[in-house]
Amino acid sequence: MTQTIRQSSTPGAPVTADDAPHGITGKGLKGGQLGLLAVVVLGISSVAPAYSLTSSLGPAVSAVGVQLPAIFIIAFIPMILVAFAYRELNADSPDSGTTFTWATKAFGPFVGWMGGWGLLAANIIVLSNLAGVAVDFFYLFLAQVFGNPELADLTSNKALNIATCLVFVALAVWISYRGLHATKLVQYSMVGFQVVVLAVFIVMAVTHATSGDSPTAISFSWDWFNPAKIESFEQFTAGMSLAVFVYWGWDVCLTVNEETKGGKGTAGKAGTTTAIAVLGLYIAVILATMMVAGVGADSIGLNNPDNQQNVFAALASPVMGPLAILMSLAVLSGTASSLQSTMASPARSMLAMGHYGALPARFATVSKRFGSPGYATLMAGLISGGFYAIMKVVSENVLNDTIMALGLMICFYYALTAFACTWYFRHSLFSSVRNFLMRLLFPVLGGLVLTVVFFQTAVDSWAPDFGSGSEIFGVGLVFILGIGILAAGVVVMLVAARRHPGFFRGETIRKDTPALVVPE
Repeated sequence: MTQTIRQSSTPGAPVTADDAPHGITGKGLKGGQLGLLAVVVLGISSVAPAYSLTSSLGPAVSAVGVQLPAIFIIAFIPMILVAFAYRELNADSPDSGTTFTWATKAFGPFVGWMGGWGLLAANIIVLSNLAGVAVDFFYLFLAQVFGNPELADLTSNKALNIATCLVFVALAVWISYRGLHATKLVQYSMVGFQVVVLAVFIVMAVTHATSGDSPTAISFSWDWFNPAKIESFEQFTAGMSLAVFVYWGWDVCLTVNEETKGGKGTAGKAGTTTAIAVLGLYIAVILATMMVAGVGADSIGLNNPDNQQNVFAALASPVMGPLAILMSLAVLSGTASSLQSTMASPARSMLAMGHYGALPARFATVSKRFGSPGYATLMAGLISGGFYAIMKVVSENVLNDTIMALGLMICFYYALTAFACTWYFRHSLFSSVRNFLMRLLFPVLGGLVLTVVFFQTAVDSWAPDFGSGSEIFGVGLVFILGIGILAAGVVVMLVAARRHPGFFRGETIRKDTPALVVPE
């Protein structure tokens, strides 16, 4: 890994190593492990299309009804705009810390630390959620294999559910600890299988819908793409918060930027490619699902409360018949692979925070054998497993509530990254049409949309009936999770500032701190 860097007082202008005001050393990560295809596969795995859809389609339909395709397309717009901001920042300052590093260089250590906290919180929440979905489909798969429906009910046993979840987390930690080479081998097969099964589901769902075999089927309508038919702004923001969640995960492509082949451009291209590929897959699955299931509350309808927590579990058998077991395997393999690939993001973010002194130095420990952030990976698994165990006891609908809270976290740190891009490059915004679009217009628009969704969702989630209806002292659990975790971040930050003052004084990283040179 090269140890010096390029960065000038004006972002984007290269300087030589001799001009660099700081001596920056590499983090010890093993470079050159992933090419463009491997990073895209990693990004799709982290997004986990089958898992994201089975977890979010029900709540999203409750929010916006048949306008589901419209809200998914609208939610994609701020995602791709923010992706451009990520690409610009990564081209200038490639660093596994991503939001943490960039927000620190743009706004200072306190804002940067909170950006890192938002990213970590989102990843920890989704890791626990992934494990929960994996547990559900694991026992459903066993029930289908052995022809015993009672096995699927084992997921309702909280103690067994939590124990199984912890086993999944432990396996994901083990693979992630062994580095990106082991991760890549797992991802190719699992992601490929997941996409193929979703394609089979699409064909069979459309066939059932058009042949009249499904009593709940509805005919395709272009009105589904009309966002003006969403009845209220509250419904719009609730749907946006959920739809934003399903696209989230592509930024893992940037957290491995120090470990890719072809230099910093590989990670940026992979991020935007992943987002566009996932959009196409989502729209196809959504249209097929709505056509075959409808949006009613009966039978396999998407508004049936019994179906909403896990849509594909309800639709697999009616749509795919004897091939339903493939969908169970697809969601199970998708959640398992995403559980493992998503582990890369918080581990590398904590590694960067430890490297720059924002967390204890132990977080900067890298496995000498595997070149992976060993201690940070272990901590990510431990925290996510513990979070799931607590949520499973507290919440009546742990998956729904954590997804809604996750939307808040995503909006927070994505918007912060978008604004950091504009502020960081403020001296070059009007130097060209390209810079105006990529560094000012696109990031600001994306950031503003996500900011509005964040605040509206926060206000709405105060009500106990938001999400699953779980509450603590009359306050909705989604609000407590989302805003409470951010507030906890402020407390942890103040403690960290007292124990590790160097970072917060700007001694380890600031605007003129150069970034690592990622080999081309």
